[in-house]
Amino acid sequence: MTEDTLKPPREKIYDLLMNARQAKSVELDLEDGSSLSGAIIFNEFKGTGRLINVAEEVSLDFTVDQIVDVRL
Repeated sequence: MTEDTLKPPREKIYDLLMNARQAKSVELDLEDGSSLSGAIIFNEFKGTGRLINVAEEVSLDFTVDQIVDVRL
């Protein structure tokens, strides 16, 4: 079994990110095994975004292909 079969389809992650744009906080699981929470900005046309956690002073740029799961 390859890593690609374990990862949800790109379209599903895209839909989750679109829904998460309005949430005050989301948790993103990344393909490298890390998990970060905060508010997201997502550019649906480029498939890129940024997660911002003000409390921890963390900001992360991401692409749809790096995301494994999105939890509200």
